[in-house]
Amino acid sequence: MNPKLQRLIPGDNTRMIIIATVIGLLAGTCNIVFRTAVHWVDTVFFHGGKELLGINQGGWHLLLLPLIPMAGMALLIPLSLLFPGEVNGYSFTKFLRKVNLEGGYIKARTIFIKIISTALTIGTGNSAGVEGPIAAIGGAAGSQVGQFFRVSGSRMKVYIAAGAAGGIAGMFNAPIAGVFFASEIVLLGTFNISSFAALVIASALSTVVTRAYYGTHPAFPIPHYQMVNPFVEMPLYGMMALIIGVIAVFYIKIFYFIRDKYEPLPIHPQVKPITGAFIIGCIGIAYPQIMGDGYNFIETVLNGEGTIPLLLALVFLKIFATAITLGSGGAGGIFAPALFIGAMIGGCFGHVANFLLPNHTAAPGAYATVGIGAFLAASTHAPMTAIFLLFEMTGNYRIIVPIMLTSIIGTMVATKLNKDSIDTVDFTREGIDIHEGREVAIMKSIRVGAAITEEVDFISERANINHLLEIFRMAKDSFYFPVVDDSGRMTGIISMQDVKNILHHAEEDRVCYLVGGICNRDVITLTPDDNLYTAMQLFDVKGLEEIPVVEDLENKWVVGMLKRRDVIAAYNHEVLKKGLSEKAETIRITCGE
Repeated sequence: MNPKLQRLIPGDNTRMIIIATVIGLLAGTCNIVFRTAVHWVDTVFFHGGKELLGINQGGWHLLLLPLIPMAGMALLIPLSLLFPGEVNGYSFTKFLRKVNLEGGYIKARTIFIKIISTALTIGTGNSAGVEGPIAAIGGAAGSQVGQFFRVSGSRMKVYIAAGAAGGIAGMFNAPIAGVFFASEIVLLGTFNISSFAALVIASALSTVVTRAYYGTHPAFPIPHYQMVNPFVEMPLYGMMALIIGVIAVFYIKIFYFIRDKYEPLPIHPQVKPITGAFIIGCIGIAYPQIMGDGYNFIETVLNGEGTIPLLLALVFLKIFATAITLGSGGAGGIFAPALFIGAMIGGCFGHVANFLLPNHTAAPGAYATVGIGAFLAASTHAPMTAIFLLFEMTGNYRIIVPIMLTSIIGTMVATKLNKDSIDTVDFTREGIDIHEGREVAIMKSIRVGAAITEEVDFISERANINHLLEIFRMAKDSFYFPVVDDSGRMTGIISMQDVKNILHHAEEDRVCYLVGGICNRDVITLTPDDNLYTAMQLFDVKGLEEIPVVEDLENKWVVGMLKRRDVIAAYNHEVLKKGLSEKAETIRITCGE
């Protein structure tokens, strides 16, 4: 190629900047469309429906309130039937799976599905948040740009995270928080300088786009923060963080408990979201604050309003309502409910502190402000996201120390009581530690039973040494043999190492030694249901090359010998299969099929 022309071709860093720029602009545009859709549904269906049904008049008309959220869930049915498995429920865990374990190829239709389904859920009063969906929408936009430029799998992951950063940044008018959301939650803390640059560019430009349209206002205004007496209030913030950590774990447990209970109910899948909406509407008759994303009432609490009984009730009702909405099949996220719950906890704690120590504590709204970030950090295990989110939304340096203290303590308490955040529970249930990366996840997904390739030779514990030596002589590459009793169950394992000390004996004396007398009976075993990650850990820690595989730990019928090379071969085969699948998907998308 002509050297002059070659200089015109952008290098890797320039190409990354161009792609991140496109992603940021696209994420900001998607953000505007998404927020417009939610606002339109809220205006037409929720407020228009209340006016149409006369709910604002009170009296018996209040009993008609459940019809509005139920109508929203009924409108989800055509979309759910058209795209099964892509509409209902809390789907951010699936998004993390695609990004970190499945190559990051997200279909373009995800953008439209998330916009419509979330708008219908939240806009009609069901309890959920827009932040998880907007992160998925931005991530889908990033994936589409990455597919257009035909980037590698590792780059695709970064560009999806950049889109998610842009989505969050535009939603909260908080570009730094968007970057840390992507790095802490989407990329699970695994990123380098080049990926960090892509996150920054996309987050900044998405914020520029949304600010140009909405102005510099955050999702909900936060009043000026102040601290009256640091020596008194800092210990109080520490106490509040302990409470928040415990309630965050309760939130996670209830969320998955209700989802697990809803799943086996003998109700048609398309009807389940409607039943959940009916429950939300019934709660909303007495406590309308729990409906929708709750941002309006958060603003009220931040201004110091609300009584202790009301705020305390709303903490647990919002937890229950969110679990019902998403557990039954509504679409949305848990970010906004977490902010709402944190504000209620902080406001309640602030009222108590202000009552007991009126001259030494700030107004309840200050504690509600800090509670927002602390609960978000504890439930998502992402303290940096919460710290910078609150800092950018307040623009006040005075909040940094209390929000740092409460976020870290709340996260530590929540992690101590429950190692999973609200986004990683499903991975743990499947035996996958998503923080360990894709390679470990692949090994954990393959069972030992699928990796055994050869039939096993074993020997009776009544056999003599000469018989054993003949087996060793005929063996091709095995140096360990399971030892079985008369019933066929394994009682030990024998190797050349175990017999080398008696090889110098005369041949006629060797027959006096039986295998059962010299075999090793302290045996490490695996079962066919164990995964290859567990097997490889045993190989490395114990320094073994082969491990016997038994039917189960109670009935030790030998089904095979797992060799280290079997593990490596099975892993390589699965990686190749996944690589071919991703390549085929790329070709399909590129060809427009």
